[in-house]
Formats: sequence, structure tokens, C-alpha cells
Amino acid sequence: MVLRTLTMAAAAAALLVSGGPLPSAAAGNAAVPEAFAAGRWSAREAESFWTPARMASAVPLPAGPLPDAPATPGAAPASTPGTGAGPGSPAPVPAPQQAAPGATPGAAPPLALTPAADAEVPPVPDVDPLPDPLPDVDADADDEGLTTPPVLEPASPRLPAPGPGVGQDFNGMPSVGRMYLVKGGGAYFCTASVVASAGHDLVMSAAHCLTGSDYQQVAFVPQYTRTNPQPYGMFPVRRTAAGKSRIWIDPRYRSQGVDRAARLDVAFAQVGPDADGVPVEDVVGGNRLLTGAGYAHPKVSLVGYPASAARPRLCVNRTTKFTSSDPGIPGSFLRIDCTGYPGGTSGGPFLSRYDARTGTGDVVGVIGGWKTGGDTADTSYSSYFGTDVRKLYEKAVAEAKAG
Repeated sequence: MVLRTLTMAAAAAALLVSGGPLPSAAAGNAAVPEAFAAGRWSAREAESFWTPARMASAVPLPAGPLPDAPATPGAAPASTPGTGAGPGSPAPVPAPQQAAPGATPGAAPPLALTPAADAEVPPVPDVDPLPDPLPDVDADADDEGLTTPPVLEPASPRLPAPGPGVGQDFNGMPSVGRMYLVKGGGAYFCTASVVASAGHDLVMSAAHCLTGSDYQQVAFVPQYTRTNPQPYGMFPVRRTAAGKSRIWIDPRYRSQGVDRAARLDVAFAQVGPDADGVPVEDVVGGNRLLTGAGYAHPKVSLVGYPASAARPRLCVNRTTKFTSSDPGIPGSFLRIDCTGYPGGTSGGPFLSRYDARTGTGDVVGVIGGWKTGGDTADTSYSSYFGTDVRKLYEKAVAEAKAG
């Protein structure tokens, strides 16, 4: 079975990921400063650790189960062609380098940022907010505790849209970025996005991106690009006094496994403020969580960070309902056909009604779910956002507020 990123069993609700000392890197790498071994994890420490060179060297989580994860019965060995990260030993965390920006040792060549001169390029109109009203939602889809996303200054640029289903690299949007982490001495990332909440401090991604018990130095970087790595600063995932990261995942994702619980492939994480003490939602805005809205959405913007690409990827298309015929992966999922979404894009948001004025939209899915997001780079899936996702979100909001 081909998986979008790391195949692993998932974690308990309010999963607390290890945030202790950094594992030893490969011989020859610089020692990690003592500050990073402490239980504390501030924005300034995150910025010192995640240097531009280290962020550029990070790769998508590799295929294959964690050593301590229960294997899914009957599962075939996993592989992830085209992701830039295959099974085997993780790439070591490199010491800060003076290499030219964009250099990614051991990674696949970056995707081209511009088409060849003789290539036929479709017109690129602006993406406008949908004029039609929101679809009917379930009773659990109330707006209690949500805040209106702020108007960004300056306003976010409109997004390029080459045509339905055609992915294109672009300069990103403020509410979407990379979630960085260290595992086994290697630097990795998935895609994540800010979700509006009462505390202005929640981001969401796919559960399969954040289940590792040995993940460390976890931080969210909005609108990362290789040429401008921190346009809005860095937001460390908060830790408890015991040094555990504050991440919430449905407990059934661990007990049932990534296949049987594919419908629950969603995670929320609480992030601390930036180096100036400002919460993430106040800096970049937050997407409104929309649950119970059905599977078919006429216009969804799909955003993700593919493998070794220097910039994120955007595609606009409709979503449809996909019901699995595989008894080992039961359930129904959102499906969208968009080209060029390999490893690294897991956790990327499905945004309905994107508003160029606020730079935000309604998040109706994240890349994950069926086969952790799909078995090809040109079709992506999401767990359905229903009552289970709403309850998990409400739990995260309440426990984040309690501290």
C-alpha cells in the first residue's frame, strides 16, 4: 500500500509527544545547544534551532511504521515514490550551514517554479470568494468560541488558479505553513494551518503527521518558502511542565490503526506566541472549522508543501464523496483531484470559500484519511469533518484554555 507520509498507529486524545533532549545526530554534526535540551521551548529557541538551512533540509516523514507502533494486520510494505523521502534511516539533522538558499542535501531536485518558455500555460485568473451561501450544517457545527478572522495588513494577494484540478506552486498564504519536528535525529515536516479558536492558538494537521512518541522540537512556521523562511515568525508547539507537546488526536486512531481509523485522521496542536508575544491567530488569521457540511463542495482551494519544492502548492477544484470498498479501510471520505501533491502535503487544508481580503476560508478537510491522503500524487483525500472532529476540536479548545 502506498502511503502519503509516515504509516503509523495514532495517538490518544490530548496526545503528549515527547519534547525532551534532541536525539544524537549523525557523527560530524554540530552538537545541539544546551538550551534545546531543557523542558522549555519558546519562539526564540525555536527560531535558533530551526535555522533556514535546517528547515530547507527537512523532508516529509518517511514511509513505514514507527518501531513502537502496532502494525496493521495484512498491510503490505509501504513505499512513497516521488516524495523525496523513502523508507530507511532518517536524514540526520544538519548543523547550520552557509550553503546557498534552496540547497537540500540528499533531497530530490526542487520543482520548477516557472514553466519552460515553450510550455503551454493556461490563463491564471484570480480566485474569488464563492458567492453562494454556506451549505447546511449539522447541529454540532455552531460557531461558539470561534472568532472572526482578522483582516491582514496588508491584505493577502489573490491566489493564482490555472484551472480546475491543476496544481501550481505559489508564494503561499499566511494561515498555512509547515509543521517541523525532529525524529531520530532527522528533520521532517508536514503541512498545517491555523484554525480559529477562542485562545487564538490552535493549528490543525493530519493525525498521522503528529503521532510519534519520540517527536521533538515541534514548531509551526506560517507561509514558509525557501527564499523567505519566516515571513510571520515561528510558533513553537506548547509543552507541559513535563516537557510533553500539547497535541490532540482521537484515541481510536491509536487503538484501531491508521487504516481502520482513517476517518479520524485529524490533529490539533496548541502553539505558543511568537518572539514578540503575539498569538498565531492574531498574526496570520485563522480558518473557520466547518463540520457537518457534506462531502461535495463546488470550489475548494487545496494547499500543501510538496516534498522538496521551494514553495507551497495550490489547486482549486470541487470535492466529491468517496466511499471505500476496502473492508480494511472503512468509511467515506472527501476526494479531490489535484495534480502534484506528494509527501509533505499531508495535513494541508481543504479551504472552501477562500476570502482574499482576510486570507482565510472555511476548512472542511485536511489531506489524510484514506491511505493517509491517497496512493497517487494527483488525487487527495480527507477524513470527513463531522461530529467526531467537532468534539475533538472542542476538547482541544477547552484543554488549551485550562493550560
